[in-house]
Amino acid sequence: MHRPLMRGSAALACLSLAAPAAAQDQGTPGYLGTLILTGGKRDLSYGTALSRTVVGEEEIQDRQASTVAQLIDSVPGVTLVNGTTPQGSGINIRGFGANTTFGSDQKIAVQIDGASVGSEELYRIGTQLFTDPLLYKQVEVLRGTIGSFAYGSGIGGGVVKLQTKDASDFTGGEVGFGGSQTLEYSSNGDGWATSTNLAWMPAEGVEFLLNYTLRDQGNLAAGDGTTIGNSSFRTPSWLTKGKFTFGEDGAQSLTLSYSETVADDKDVPYDQFETTANNFGRVDRRTDTSQAVVEYRYDPASDLIDLRANLSYADQTIDVDYIDGSSPFQGGQSVAAFCASPFTGVICADNRYQTTKLTVSNRALFTTGAVAHDMLAGAEVIRKERLDAASSPGGEDRRFALFVVDEMSIGQFTLTPALRYEHSRIESAVPLAGVTDDYDKDALMGGLALAYDFGNGLSVFGSAAYTEGLPIIDDLGTSATAQRRIGMTEKSQTLEIGAEYTGLDVLAAGDSLTVRGNFYQTKLWDITSYTVSGSTTTDLDHVKSEGFELEASYGMQNGVYVDLAGHVGNGREYNPDGTSSAWRISPADRVQLTLGKRWDDDLDLSWEIVHAVDRRDALGADLDDVTRHNLRATWQPDQGWLKGTAVRFGVENLADKSYVGHLSSPTRQAPGRTFKLSVSRTF
Repeated sequence: MHRPLMRGSAALACLSLAAPAAAQDQGTPGYLGTLILTGGKRDLSYGTALSRTVVGEEEIQDRQASTVAQLIDSVPGVTLVNGTTPQGSGINIRGFGANTTFGSDQKIAVQIDGASVGSEELYRIGTQLFTDPLLYKQVEVLRGTIGSFAYGSGIGGGVVKLQTKDASDFTGGEVGFGGSQTLEYSSNGDGWATSTNLAWMPAEGVEFLLNYTLRDQGNLAAGDGTTIGNSSFRTPSWLTKGKFTFGEDGAQSLTLSYSETVADDKDVPYDQFETTANNFGRVDRRTDTSQAVVEYRYDPASDLIDLRANLSYADQTIDVDYIDGSSPFQGGQSVAAFCASPFTGVICADNRYQTTKLTVSNRALFTTGAVAHDMLAGAEVIRKERLDAASSPGGEDRRFALFVVDEMSIGQFTLTPALRYEHSRIESAVPLAGVTDDYDKDALMGGLALAYDFGNGLSVFGSAAYTEGLPIIDDLGTSATAQRRIGMTEKSQTLEIGAEYTGLDVLAAGDSLTVRGNFYQTKLWDITSYTVSGSTTTDLDHVKSEGFELEASYGMQNGVYVDLAGHVGNGREYNPDGTSSAWRISPADRVQLTLGKRWDDDLDLSWEIVHAVDRRDALGADLDDVTRHNLRATWQPDQGWLKGTAVRFGVENLADKSYVGHLSSPTRQAPGRTFKLSVSRTF
C-alpha cells in the first residue's frame, strides 16, 4: 500500500461547517430543519442528508476512553485500527483512512477547532489523531462524501471534527470563576488520568480557559491473561483558550486557542502496530502534536452576513533515536550507514508536518422568488511542509481552494448543489535528479443532494458526488512509479440514498423515536494510494466499497432508553489484470445495542452489547465472530454538598473475551476485562 487521497463531496458542507456552530448559535435550520431528540446516550440529527454522528461531552465522560479513536469506533462504519495507544491507533471510515501499513491514507480529514491535523504516510505509525479526549466537549463524525467541500479534496471516508472546551461551559456565561477536576482509574494496566479546567470571566465579553490533563497507562492484559506489549504510554496535554466578544450587540468575536499533547517514550518498538520490536528494532521516540487557532467572527443583525476567518497552525513532530543493534536489518552496518539507507532509514527518520491554513467563509440567507437559499461560500489557503529524510522526501505543498454550497428550499423539497475548486503546487525540499522539482495540479469537484420532507416526521434523501484527491508530498520521487502518481489525481464518486423518521408519542405517551438508515456506494479509480497485493509498484485498477448504516434511538417517559447502531457492507479491490478480491481494509459487519434507564438526572445505568462478524486481521486472515458486553453507571446528585459531583463506573469486555480487533496485527490482542472509575467535580 502506498498512501492517500480521496473523498467525496456533495451537498452538506453547509450544515457540516455551519450547523454545529451557526445552527446552534442562531437556530438556523439545515436541510429540512435540524431537530435533536434525546432518547438515549447519543443525540441523532434529524432532517439532514448528511451521515452525521455526534459524541457529546456526557458520552465522552461516560466512555472514559483513553484515546479519541476509542470514542468514535462505536459510530457505524468506523473501525479503530490497532487502537489502544494514541501513537499507534488509526481511524478507518467506510474502508478508508488508517490501514494496516500506514496511519492515514488522506481519505479522512481530521480537524481540531478548524485546524487540519495529521500526517501523510508514516510507516507502521498511527498518529492520525494524537490528542486526549478530555480536552474536548464534542467529537463530530461526518461519514462519506457529502459535506466534504468545506474541508478539502479527496476525502472518501469522512471528516472527524473536534471542538475544545470553552470557559463559558464552566462559568455559565456569567462573570466570575468556574472549573472542574476529574480523576480516572482503569484496572487494566493500572491506568489513571487527571484533568483540571480553570475558567475565568473577568468581565462580560471576556473569557479564559486553562486545561491540563495527564494520562498514564501501563501495558495492558488480554482476555487470556497475556501481556499486550507496546501498549503503555504517558501523555501530558494542555489547552489554553480565550474569547473576546465586542462591537454593537456583541456582533464580533475573536477566539484564540492552543492545545498540545506530548509522549516521550524510551526503548520502545519502532513499529507501533506490533507488540514486539521484530525486524524494525527499538527506538527512543518523542511525539509532539500542537494546534494554534485564531478565529474572527462577524455576525451582525443581517441575514446576508455571518463571516468567519479561521487562521490555524498545526505542528506534528516525531523525533526518533534508533537504538544501536536492536534491528536484525542492521547487520554489521554502522548506525550512520543503517539510517542513511532509503530502505531502513525509515526506522531512524524524524518526521515533522507543519500545516498553516486560512479559511474565510460567509453564510448568507436570502430568497429568490419561491426559493429560500442558505448559502455558504468561502476561500482557503493552505501551506503544508514536510521534513526531508533519507527514507522519504520532504517538501512544501501550497494549495488554494474556493467552495460554495447553496441549500435551496422549495416547499418540502431541499436541493443542494455544491462545488469546490482546488489548486496545488508541490515543491521538493531537495533537487530531484533527472526530473522537475515542482508540480502543479488542480481539480473541480461537484455534488448534488436532494431531500424531501413528508411533513409527518418522515423524510427521504439522496446524493451524488464526485471528488479528486490531488497529489501529496509523499508522491515526490524520481522513479517511474513516483512520477506516475504525482502526475495524476485519484477520482471517486459516491452515491447515497436513505430515509429518516422522528416522532413523539410513537409507541407510548411521552416517548420519542428517531431512526435513520442509509445505503452508500463509493468507487475509487485512477488509484495512486493502494498497490496490488504483494507489489510495491503496481497500483490497483479500482476499488468499490458499499454498505448500509443504521442509527436509532428510543426513549420512554419513565427513563428507559434503547440506542442502536449498525453497519453491514462489503468492498472489493480490482487488479489491472481483471482479477479481484475482498477490499483489504473494509469495515466489519457490526451491530451495537445499548439498553439503559435514567432516574431523573441523578442516575444512569446502561448495558452495551457489541457483536461483530466478517472480521479479519491485518494480514487478511479470517477472525472469529466476537461479542462484547460493556456496563456503565453514572451518578450525579443534584442537591446537597455533592451537587456538582459525578461518579462514573464501567466494566468493558465483561466476559473477559480474548480476541484480535478487526484489521489489527495478529499479535496485538484487544484488552481483557477492564474496570473503570472516575470522579469529577465542577465548581
